[in-house]
Amino acid sequence: MVQASFPEVGRIVADADLDGLCAAAILQRVLPGAEVIFAHPALIRSGHLDEVIDRGTAIVDLPFHPACGWYVDHHLTNRPNDVEAATFEAAGGRLDWAAEPSAARVAHNLVAPVNDLEHLADLMPFVDAIDSGGIDRDVFLADGPLVRLARCLGTGHADFMHHVLNLLVSGTTAADLVDDPQVAERLAAAAEDRNAAIEAVQARTTVVDRLAICRMDGLPQRASGYLVTAHVGEDADACCVIHGHVDGAVERDDRPPLSASFYANSFFEGRRRVDLSRLATSLDETGGGHANACGCRVQAINDAGMAVDRPVEAEDVERNLTHWLALWASLPSLE
Repeated sequence: MVQASFPEVGRIVADADLDGLCAAAILQRVLPGAEVIFAHPALIRSGHLDEVIDRGTAIVDLPFHPACGWYVDHHLTNRPNDVEAATFEAAGGRLDWAAEPSAARVAHNLVAPVNDLEHLADLMPFVDAIDSGGIDRDVFLADGPLVRLARCLGTGHADFMHHVLNLLVSGTTAADLVDDPQVAERLAAAAEDRNAAIEAVQARTTVVDRLAICRMDGLPQRASGYLVTAHVGEDADACCVIHGHVDGAVERDDRPPLSASFYANSFFEGRRRVDLSRLATSLDETGGGHANACGCRVQAINDAGMAVDRPVEAEDVERNLTHWLALWASLPSLE
């Protein structure tokens, strides 16, 4: 087998979604002693993880942090610019950014030549599809085990994520993974939870100028862009999903702050195709993601759309939405 060298890191900080989980599992195959910490973008951008990020840390599927030693990602808005990249690499950092459908695919391409990843053969195409907006509508609506698994993850489920991580690192296939007793129990609960999420989406989604707006703020349930666009069908080209709480905080898994996620309607081929990251970065300089899937924090602004120095309040959701809808109407087509 081909020999390859990887940075000597003792910690992996990964996004707490299916892509980040699989990417971390792949990296841990060649870094068996590395600690894995699951996080989300706001924790990186807010500085909450600065104390655990140094040259001995690999960051995967999360925003770039210049203090890390190895950066692996695929998000367009996370990619360091030429100056940042040159400075990072000159200081000894390793940068592996690639325009792949998932960060797990970037990691897979790096590790597969030196480590047998055949057990991931059935899982990787699903990870690519669900992370890049390529999942088939029938597959999503069928709500199979892998679709449900993607809903069971997050920083609030760290113990479960590490259980799945250990299974993947040990060589467990997708078929055996979903049959694991602990995983199977969690998947059964996810099937029940989906009904409540569907009811919430149906009651709280409106379409304005072909943008579906789903107000999940204040609710314990979460709604994916797939769930919202599957509900609205061809009536919308994209959706905006609001989650979180007005008194939330980025470090609270049980009560996150108000945020917005923007997703293209990947189930509708005739949609108007625009760069949704323009919306995610228009008010929040730390927002971002992909052109077809991205997010940001709700910002404190006044009625004129100008930033104000105060805590975010409930009315800011409407003010942010007014701003995003005006920008949405003016976005040029990518085609």
